[in-house]
Amino acid sequence: MRDFAAIDFETANEWPSSVCSVGIVIVRGGEIVDRFYSLIHPEPEYYQWFCRQVHGLGPEDTEDAPVFPDVWEKIEPLIDGLPLVAHNARFDEGCLRQVFRVYRMDYPDYEFHDTLAASRRYYGRLLPNHQLQTVAAACGYDLTNHHHALADAEACAYIALKLL
Repeated sequence: MRDFAAIDFETANEWPSSVCSVGIVIVRGGEIVDRFYSLIHPEPEYYQWFCRQVHGLGPEDTEDAPVFPDVWEKIEPLIDGLPLVAHNARFDEGCLRQVFRVYRMDYPDYEFHDTLAASRRYYGRLLPNHQLQTVAAACGYDLTNHHHALADAEACAYIALKLL
């Protein structure tokens, strides 16, 4: 796969619709050609302690951030016609579907590919686990800012270029 958009969401709480940041990396012809990152005002609007511990974001970061439809308006032209790639795509696709539902937006049935599944097929038991940072390291990518949506999307893009 040489043309795709890698996507990663971070969430504010246990609800998949509570996206509070998104990272997108656009790959064309096997090269990264564009990156997009935005904070998002989450819905529902509260942060769980655990989520804050994971990504470091809180209400002070997103209180003035745009709502999802305004962010997606900027993303949509970037990803037009491209399949989406995520590490544990079930999570990111679930977030996308739920936030579309919350805002009563028509979901365009995006095509998703999963680098987690690809890693399990490719590496099998050669890796101690198939977490993003482990797979990224196995593919030669140094993920130093794990759980920042853009850094995770970039790691995912790198893994996809190696494994898909």
